[in-house]
Amino acid sequence: MGIIHFGYEGWRERLGEGFDEENVARVAAGIGAMWRQQSPGAVVYVGYDTRPGADGFARIAAGVLADSGMQVRLSSCACPLPALGWAAANDDASCGGVMVSASGSPADYQGICLRSERGTIVLDELIEEMEAFIPGDAPEPGDGYEIVDIVSPYLENLASLVDADAIAAAGLRVVVDPMFGAASGHLLRLLRSLGVEADEIHPAPSATFEGLHPRAEEPWADECEREVVQGGYAAGLILDGDADRSGIIDAKGRLVSHHRMAPLVMGHLVEGRGATGKVVMPMSGSTYIRRQAARLGCPLSVSPIGFSRASEELARGGGLMGVDEFGGIAVPGHLLERDGLMTSLLLVELMATSGMGVEELVADLESKVGHLDYGRRDVRLESAAVQSFRNLLPGINPESIAGRVPATVSHADGLRLGFEDGSWVMVRPSRTDHMVRCSAEAPSPAERDALLEGACDLVRKAR
Repeated sequence: MGIIHFGYEGWRERLGEGFDEENVARVAAGIGAMWRQQSPGAVVYVGYDTRPGADGFARIAAGVLADSGMQVRLSSCACPLPALGWAAANDDASCGGVMVSASGSPADYQGICLRSERGTIVLDELIEEMEAFIPGDAPEPGDGYEIVDIVSPYLENLASLVDADAIAAAGLRVVVDPMFGAASGHLLRLLRSLGVEADEIHPAPSATFEGLHPRAEEPWADECEREVVQGGYAAGLILDGDADRSGIIDAKGRLVSHHRMAPLVMGHLVEGRGATGKVVMPMSGSTYIRRQAARLGCPLSVSPIGFSRASEELARGGGLMGVDEFGGIAVPGHLLERDGLMTSLLLVELMATSGMGVEELVADLESKVGHLDYGRRDVRLESAAVQSFRNLLPGINPESIAGRVPATVSHADGLRLGFEDGSWVMVRPSRTDHMVRCSAEAPSPAERDALLEGACDLVRKAR
C-alpha cells in the first residue's frame, strides 16, 4: 500500500488509481485512531457527494470509524459539505465529520476531507498526526453506524436566518446550477420553500459531469449563463462540487466576480441586516473588500492564505464574515466555515429587500467603491522549480513592475505589491499544485494585464 498524504483541503486521487475501497478504509482507520485518542466515543458525522460510488465509500468509512469506537452517523443522502459541518458544530457530542468529496475536481476524481467539532477545516498539525496513524493494511469495515438525515435540519436552519416574507413577496425567478454536485436538489428545495420560483440545471447523478468541472467560475459557468438569458431569469446561482463556494450570474448572463460578490454580501449584512463586526480576508483579497469594509466602518483582519486560519480568527468572536481567495464566504452567526448555500440565500434576500437586480447591485457597489478588474495567471513549473522559487521569494524585492513603483511590499504568503490607486499584484507558489499563481487587480484590464505579465516574467526569470 502506498503513502497517503492530505493536501490543504483533503486527500484526492483519481478513482481506481489511488482512490479505492482499500485506501478509503486505511484513511478512515487513521482518522478513527486520531479521534479515539483525542475524543474517545465521540460522535462522528459522515457525508458524501454525488460522484460515482460515493455512497459506498462513505459506508466503508463509517464502518471503519464505528469499529474504531466512535459513534458514527452517516448521512441518509448526498449532502453539501456545509451541512456536514453544521451538523458537527451543532452537536455537543461530536468531535467532527468526514466527507467523501473531491469538491471542484472532475468527475473521475474522489477525495476525503475532515471537519472539526466546530465544522471547520482541521488544522495542518492534526492532519499530520492523523496521517501517522494510517495503517499499511486496510481493515474490514463493520456496520455499527446509524443513518440519519443531516440535510433537512440544516436547510430548516438556513430558512430561519433570512426574511422569508420579503423573499416570498419579491416574486423572484432564478435558476440553480449545482454542477452535478452535492447541492443537487437541496438549494432548489430551500428556495421553493421560501416562495422563489426556482429551476435547476445539471442535477445529479451524472457519471461524467458531462465534462464539466464543478467550480463556480469561468468557463464552467457558461451553460448557466446561457440558461439565465434564454430562460429570462433574474439571476443564476452556481454552487461548486461540495457547495462550500458559490457564484451569481446577472440577468444578462454575466458571472459576477467573487471580488464583487463578497462586498455585496458585506453590504447586505451591515446595511440590510444591521450586523457589525470585523471582516477576515486573505492577503490576496480584493481592494473591493478593503474599500467596502472601510466604507461600512468594519475592522479588517488579513489572515494567512488558507481558510483554517480565517476560521480561527472568526472563532475568537466579533466577526461579521470571512472570505477566502476563491470566493468562499463564512458568516460566523451561522457557521465558522464557508457555505455556498448560505451565500446564495443572502444574495437572494438582498435582491428581494433592495428591489434591485444583480446588475444594478453591482453598479451601485461600484458607484460607492470604484471599479477594478481582477485577473489570474498560473505559471506551471516542475516540482523542484516551484520549491526553488519558494526559497528565493523572500529575497525578491522588485523596485518596479510593469513600469510602476509599489507603495507597499509584503512577503507574507508570497510577494504582494500594492500601489497608491488600490491596484495590487501578488505572486504565490501553490501549496497543492506544481505552479506559481500570479494575481492582480487594477482600474482597467490593460493595467491589470500589464501587472500580470510583469509578475509572470518575475517568476520565469527568478527560477
